[in-house]
Amino acid sequence: MEQLDLLIKARRAILPDGERPAAIGIRNGHITAVTDFEAMPVASKVVTLADDEVLMPGLVDSHVHICEPGNTEWEGFLTATRAAAAGGITTLVDMPLDSVPTTVSLAALAAKRAAAEGQCHVDVGFWGGAIPSNLADLPALHFAGVLGFKSFLCDTGTDDFPHITPRHMKEVMRVVRELGSIFIVHAESNDVLAAVPAVHTCRYSDYLASRPRGAENLAIAEVIEAARVTGARAHVLHLSSADALPMIASAIADGVHLSVETCPHYLVLCAEEIPDGATAAKVGPPVRERSNREKLWDGLRDGTLSMIVSDHSPCTPAMKELDSGDFGAAWGGISSLQLGLPVAWSEARARGHSLVDIASWMALKPAALAGLERKGRLAIGCDADFSIFAPEESFVVEAGTLHHRHRLTPYLGHSLYGAVRQTYLAGRPVDLMGRPRGKLLSRAEAQIAENNANTRKWG
Repeated sequence: MEQLDLLIKARRAILPDGERPAAIGIRNGHITAVTDFEAMPVASKVVTLADDEVLMPGLVDSHVHICEPGNTEWEGFLTATRAAAAGGITTLVDMPLDSVPTTVSLAALAAKRAAAEGQCHVDVGFWGGAIPSNLADLPALHFAGVLGFKSFLCDTGTDDFPHITPRHMKEVMRVVRELGSIFIVHAESNDVLAAVPAVHTCRYSDYLASRPRGAENLAIAEVIEAARVTGARAHVLHLSSADALPMIASAIADGVHLSVETCPHYLVLCAEEIPDGATAAKVGPPVRERSNREKLWDGLRDGTLSMIVSDHSPCTPAMKELDSGDFGAAWGGISSLQLGLPVAWSEARARGHSLVDIASWMALKPAALAGLERKGRLAIGCDADFSIFAPEESFVVEAGTLHHRHRLTPYLGHSLYGAVRQTYLAGRPVDLMGRPRGKLLSRAEAQIAENNANTRKWG
């Protein structure tokens, strides 16, 4: 064996086959050896983790809104990826709206990549957008490197990213299937939402009523039907309504190429505990009742839900209407990129789940969703992306510790378990205040497996 650049020795390492002591050998930014803890191959540097530390695979967050170019005052690549690295995330995939222009054309993708170049502390890929007017542009975006295509089934609030209809969704899915790509979707029915009175109050119960479960349930049924008819791979974003779990499980059992994610806020927060006027917790679809939250955990436990991602959706404090507390006027989105791991782990830990579960939900499965075969695992041939995590260290979330552009999150003041002590990208520690080293990922680099039709394998 050639001399290693780095040997990481951990009494607790989260590997694809479970947790065990291990020594991880790294050369040229890749994992080249996974051996017993006692092994001592020749290495330029050896790092041995403390007894209270766990070696975790770098997390992959496939649902992040970075607002650059155009809305960098909301969040830019530099601050978002710094926050990601501070939270143990080594790869993220950027959503195609909230920037100007939206990522619905080759020119827009080029602008997005130009804005990101040299600004990323972690590796970054891009979703393309599918809107009513750009069906013919999808192949070009695919071959230019986007990892898949996102649409909304309800109004986005963004003129440059209009929603699509269920009929048009089938047309998009047919193109996506021909390309061997994936369709990811914000599934709330525009018809249902349009029929519900808008909210103009500070009462959280009024906001919750304005985004009923039925909007999600109907839209998800339409996604399932379109995926069944077209044979396309479909992925439902940020599931909030647990009512949809039985139809999702049934569709997957029937062989529909479907996967579904949820987010930390749906697993930790609940409507009964959100004060009136607390617009930091406004998100769409909304955080629902405690009983709904419990069923989402059941969905993770039985595999109907396969991953946890942040849906980091930042904005300026003014856009959150913090002074008025008006849920109708406030921006809908939660900033949580840096906190996703400790938030999810704190709740999972209390429910008897393991770090192996967390690594599957937050690293392995999101990487597979996006076709990132060298990400999300501590395995030979994978990128040497990982974090040193202290799962039993507790801390209180304080604004001064956050690296998001705006230190606004509903988790301020929460006591959490799990501290990320160091994140490594390509075998080297990430210097949060140093020169960014992250790469921009493309579809070609992702090595998407065109013949991977086994939904259970990838999601």
